[in-house]
Amino acid sequence: MLVRASEERRNQRAKQTERGEMEGGGGGSGSAETALPLMHQAIVPLSYLLGTWRGHGEGFFPTIKPFKYGEEISFSHSGKPVMAYTSKTWKVASGEPMHAESGYWRPKNDGSIEVVISQSTGLAEVQKGTFNAETQVVKLQSELVGNASKVKQISRVFEMVNGELFYVVQMATNMNHLQPHLKAQLRKL
Repeated sequence: MLVRASEERRNQRAKQTERGEMEGGGGGSGSAETALPLMHQAIVPLSYLLGTWRGHGEGFFPTIKPFKYGEEISFSHSGKPVMAYTSKTWKVASGEPMHAESGYWRPKNDGSIEVVISQSTGLAEVQKGTFNAETQVVKLQSELVGNASKVKQISRVFEMVNGELFYVVQMATNMNHLQPHLKAQLRKL
């Protein structure tokens, strides 16, 4: 793991040096380019998620009609021990926007992770879980679902399989127990 982190940092520094972006380099007078932040050690085990992913998913629940959607998810970092997360979905047939959410993922050295997500519906999630860098699986369980009159619990599992990102979201409401609600398959752009 440390080797991969060192290699990642060396590669980032080399790219920055080539573009004149290292501290003190400034990239020349009037350059609008800014230095890419070095990856914090806490992010390294989840660095495979960094970037933009796009694909399709399906939604279902006992109280709604099943639907299909397109999705784009992005993970980024600022050099701090946290990753920024955004997701936006759209109707496959029309391209019309459906849902959006954003938040932060904070992995810990012990394999635990804390996640906060704010949804465009006004719902907020505080989740805790685990990640396994070797199997590339992240499991999250809601500790708090705020501003929700019906949603009581949300769980999310993200898994890399053959270079693709798969996820399943389960949801419980005041009328239904925890059960699958969304699933998607995404490829890195």
